[in-house]
Amino acid sequence: MESVWMKGSGIRKREPLPGDMEVPVVVIGAGLAGILTAYYLKQEGIRAVVLEADRIGSGQTKNTTAKITSQHNLIYSRLIRTFDCRMAEHYASANEAAIGEYERLVREKGIDCDFVRCPACLYSQTETEILKREAEAAESLGIKASFETDCELPFPVAGVTKFARQARFHPLKFLAGIADEVEVYERTKALKVEGGRVETDRGSVTAGQVVFTAHYPFINVPGYYFARMHQERSYVVALEGAERPEGMYLGIDQGGLSLRGYGGLLLLGGGSHRTGVNPVDKTGMGCGYGMLKNRAQEMYPGCSEVYRWSAQDCMTLDGLPYIGRFSTRRPYWYVATGFGKWGMTSAMVSARILTALITGRDCPEADIFSPDRAFTMQAAKGLAVHGAYTVKGLSKHLLPSGKGSVILNCPHMGCRLEWNPAEESYDCPCHGSRFDREGRLIDGPAQTDCKRREGNENERAEE
Repeated sequence: MESVWMKGSGIRKREPLPGDMEVPVVVIGAGLAGILTAYYLKQEGIRAVVLEADRIGSGQTKNTTAKITSQHNLIYSRLIRTFDCRMAEHYASANEAAIGEYERLVREKGIDCDFVRCPACLYSQTETEILKREAEAAESLGIKASFETDCELPFPVAGVTKFARQARFHPLKFLAGIADEVEVYERTKALKVEGGRVETDRGSVTAGQVVFTAHYPFINVPGYYFARMHQERSYVVALEGAERPEGMYLGIDQGGLSLRGYGGLLLLGGGSHRTGVNPVDKTGMGCGYGMLKNRAQEMYPGCSEVYRWSAQDCMTLDGLPYIGRFSTRRPYWYVATGFGKWGMTSAMVSARILTALITGRDCPEADIFSPDRAFTMQAAKGLAVHGAYTVKGLSKHLLPSGKGSVILNCPHMGCRLEWNPAEESYDCPCHGSRFDREGRLIDGPAQTDCKRREGNENERAEE
């Protein structure tokens, strides 16, 4: 199940790391955040090499709905209340600037990636006051926002919060254009990082600065990001024969949908759930794709599905990305993770903040994204919930793991894996690692395949 972005992306292949080398900066992960960080460092005259375990853009970048927006659900009224107006303004201005920077790069470099400015809207079928407050909060922070009662959706809404001059694009076409200016080594998996030395399966890279942009940091200590994030899956179908809105939409109600157009298709998304906690509907198809199929036919009778894919997002305790120094114990390590559902804008924000930190330039916006920011009440609640899932997953480790050849314990920290029928994968409810039917690694933070029992090679793991 490949996304619509995979067709004709035009990203050229790169060679693996040729052997040991020494460079000023090494970046782990060739998604949008990693490639942009290396690009901006190059503009500053700093050589940065990017190591990628698979192919450029082969991780989460290819699975996005590709909205470039400062509208990150209901966030600004909460930021003002939880932090203060100054820090909330830093979040708003960093994301608004990211949209403009994408547009500048597309225009100046002539990148044909279907970049279009358009409004981004939050909608509700029942609520109005919360949408009004969000529009007012965004306006107070310098974003052009408004509350409205009419929109393009094929069902009635109570209200819409509309952000003007947001954008959408083709992420892999953009990535192909930028990556051509960056030194990248594909099929080179980072295995261990000690100090400034990154050991890979192709040799080692020694650097003065190490940047982790590989979605979920695989280093547990220091940083302890495994205790500060969980992962969520969500689902997308691309539809023919469905009306395409000019703007981009996200529902704030329970079960709300994401909608945006691309070419002749409508991208319909939703069904988010914690990775490893897999709801199943009465058809047995999984609540993600099954729900989207049913909703699509309700709204657009006769439409047909052309593509379907899913995304995996790192969710932080307080809903804000971790961008900055990896840990006070490793001041020469940097990290960009926890983008939630907003990876495209956050990737650009990350690249600009990390470049400023590495080059020693002032960056006031870094405070709200810092991994060392203040611990809030929302973060405390998130930690309690995440801890409960982890304890449950670890306790199941003590139970028998089935009769098949695959031992269904995650090699990351030992949590019991759960079967995901929608994706036909084994998923970890603790930290989000995923494996195929044979126990082969799909997504981290785990770095290895599942262990297998000896003498059961021909048996399937129980589902």
